[in-house]
Amino acid sequence: MATLTDSSPRFVVDALRGERQTRPPVDTTSAPGLRSVLEDGIFEVLGAEKPDSPLVIRSSSLRQLAQSTDISLSPHGRVRGILVNQVLRLLSVGTSVNSPFDDALQAWRLESGAGELLGYVDQLGSDERARLETDVTAHSITLIRSLGPVPSRWLPRSAVRATQQLCAGAVLLRDVIDLMVGTTANDVASVALFDVTTSPLGEGNERTMRYHALVETLRTSIVPLRTSTFSTATGEMWSLDVDTELLMRSAEEVLAAIANQWRKP
Repeated sequence: MATLTDSSPRFVVDALRGERQTRPPVDTTSAPGLRSVLEDGIFEVLGAEKPDSPLVIRSSSLRQLAQSTDISLSPHGRVRGILVNQVLRLLSVGTSVNSPFDDALQAWRLESGAGELLGYVDQLGSDERARLETDVTAHSITLIRSLGPVPSRWLPRSAVRATQQLCAGAVLLRDVIDLMVGTTANDVASVALFDVTTSPLGEGNERTMRYHALVETLRTSIVPLRTSTFSTATGEMWSLDVDTELLMRSAEEVLAAIANQWRKP
């Protein structure tokens, strides 16, 4: 796994796709095998039974297997994560971010209109709101300083959602990738997946990185080049080149998450 810190002279985007001449040929053959492994594994878990409603697996399902405590699940942490992600979305389309908190909050309001977490922000007192603004600004500055410009020719897409059905809909894999760049229409692997977290990186983030690559492979039938995650808490980025071993490991983790969910009362 490659690691990049905010003290590095390279921008994060420089590490996302690397040089074209070093990218492997595009892999269009692994997806069917991965789907078969998952289908067979799910049958072993469920047997002849079928759930009354689909078992839904998300990246959070895999992070729970890591048995780590995610402090970002507090309302403050969730709002901070949403607003920093909005900053990423603005940066990815070349929008200048002059006031990270205000710009991100405005973008969030325009996108979602209303909601429980926006209500949480609106009911904050002046001191609590100031603490949130300071926190969001500090994390956003780390992101802005480290990310670098995202070329439009890379076809950046933010908040990319995907759903994959397995075993005739008995299991649903759901995913959201913060930022995706590159295209599947090349003869070499070109798609890079990028996540941002406001927490320090840990085992759960590795599982998420692998899960993103697995779902993207199933979605497009093409293996992506690389999957990465960046922590605005530490300025550190982890990056993994996607190969068959990584995808098989993620498939095993997905099957473990399915078994874990199926056994719950």
